[in-house]
Amino acid sequence: MTAQDHTLIPAWVDGTLTPVDKLRAHRDGLRHKAVSVFVLHENKVLIQRRALGKYHTPGLWANTCCTHPHWGEAPEDCARRRLEEELGINGLDLVYRDRVEYRADVGGGLIEHELVDIFVARVDHRIPTAPNPDEVMDVAWVEMSDLVSQTQTQPERFTPWLRIYLQDHAAQIFSQANRGLL
Repeated sequence: MTAQDHTLIPAWVDGTLTPVDKLRAHRDGLRHKAVSVFVLHENKVLIQRRALGKYHTPGLWANTCCTHPHWGEAPEDCARRRLEEELGINGLDLVYRDRVEYRADVGGGLIEHELVDIFVARVDHRIPTAPNPDEVMDVAWVEMSDLVSQTQTQPERFTPWLRIYLQDHAAQIFSQANRGLL
């Protein structure tokens, strides 16, 4: 477990947005703020496999980047920070797509109850990555249709939130960014 696992994140406690330890938010299933990013090239999406040292969902495939903003951090600033910290990616043109909410059991008695700001970046070529091994064990560019199919036929390989995004929120996330992608 890293120091980052004890970051104070914005969560609602008794109806008030409050800085809360990230582990507490997950243990108590508190509704909290989050950010997700999808980097797209042609009909492919860059996904990451979470490092085995992560305290929940280790070794599972997720979208390009997903995280929690620090207390007082703007969502887009958070998205840029974590793209750099997790994958060594910077300088992308992030486009805000939508805000979605979900609640999912992520194992080990932990719950993600997130209000997520979602960003999409479209790139002209497959950009280089430099995954931080404490965060990411692998990356892959996957055809969107293949990813949708794999999350349905082999759900155990993917994080609950990626499955939820693709099943329940794909039109909100991808419709304008990639006409005809899904």
